[in-house]
Amino acid sequence: MNRRVFTATALSSLLFGRAAHAAFEVTRTDAEWRAMLNDLEYKVMRREGTERAFTSPLDREKRAGLFHCRGCDLALYDAAHKFDSGTGWPSFWQALPDAIETKDDRSLFGLRTECHCRRCGSHLGHIFDDGPKPTGKRHCINGVSLVFKPA
Repeated sequence: MNRRVFTATALSSLLFGRAAHAAFEVTRTDAEWRAMLNDLEYKVMRREGTERAFTSPLDREKRAGLFHCRGCDLALYDAAHKFDSGTGWPSFWQALPDAIETKDDRSLFGLRTECHCRRCGSHLGHIFDDGPKPTGKRHCINGVSLVFKPA
C-alpha cells in the first residue's frame, strides 16, 4: 500500500469510524446511500450521528415483530427483547444472533461501544452496561436506522 492510499484510508477511518474499504456484504457508493436515505438517516447511519431523543415513533412501538436495518433489511432486534429505558431511544437487552458488530467509540470524552449492522455497516447506536436482566446490556438504538416489521 502506498503512502497516499494508507493516509486516505487512515483519515477515512478517523472521520467516519471505519475504513473506507471495510468488507461488508452489502456495499453502496456514497451517492447511492444519499439517494436512498433522507438527510437524518444518512447523518446517523453513514456518519455515526444521533437522532434527537424522544423523536422516534419506534421508541413507543409495543407490537410483536422484528426491527430490521433500514440500510439492508437484515433483521437486527426482536421486539420481545425491547424495553422502555426512559432514554428516548428504542432500547433492547440483546440483538439477534449474528446481526450486529461492535467497535470502540472514543468520540465523546470516554469510551463507549458503538454497534452497527454486520451486513452493511450502518451505524445503529451504542451499547451500555445499565440494562435489565438477563444480559445487563442496553442497546440504545437510533430509530431512523431501523424499520419495524410486525409479526
